[in-house]
Amino acid sequence: MNRKVKFIDLGLIDYKEAWDYQEKLFREVIDKKLANRALPAEQQEFTGNHLLFCEHPHVFTLGKSGAESNLLINQEELKKRGISYYRINRGGDITYHGPGQLVVYPIFNLDYFFTDIHKYMRVLEDAVILTLAEYGIKGERLKGSTGVWLDADHPGKARKICAMGVRTSHWVTMHGIAFNITPDLNYFSLIVPCGITDKAVTSMEKELKAAPDMEAVKKRLKQHLQEVFEIEEIT
Repeated sequence: MNRKVKFIDLGLIDYKEAWDYQEKLFREVIDKKLANRALPAEQQEFTGNHLLFCEHPHVFTLGKSGAESNLLINQEELKKRGISYYRINRGGDITYHGPGQLVVYPIFNLDYFFTDIHKYMRVLEDAVILTLAEYGIKGERLKGSTGVWLDADHPGKARKICAMGVRTSHWVTMHGIAFNITPDLNYFSLIVPCGITDKAVTSMEKELKAAPDMEAVKKRLKQHLQEVFEIEEIT
């Protein structure tokens, strides 16, 4: 299995620009994958895998299954606050992206890994849980929910530190995870995060009572993604 992955750090980038770039890579992988089907095995080409890291200016995104009512402010207020808003083609409900949140978009051909979306989501969660552990934070799963949580088994205390939402077609992935490092959590009060009304959102900064270095967290998360997916980085 060819688990070579090209890592690209996009820095702070407009959400729509990053979405368009994802779509371009996503379509290129699918097109090559479909073209390979018409070729004998020895003539088939590697379709490519990409791992994008970035941050976004303030934006709310609503997934395919999301309810518009979970956006708690109107278009005029969005404009006044300088917040973008997009209905997008990933799973899940509404979420927030902004500076201080590490967003990761794997564009993976899962034929090279495993064709199991449930397992894919759990492996993404594993990488975040391992990263948090390096900072003394116990990340957990919450039964019936995606993402990474703290105090998942304690009603009234459970809080999400990493949200997830993906799209797949022909076993190719896009979208991914939103990991709260040092974002302004006040923006989450303007939505019903992920459509969940009875649980809070947190960040590494809030839990540690100090702001961790974004580049250090990024480096550790990248290392753990390489470990759990058994990735070979290419340039």
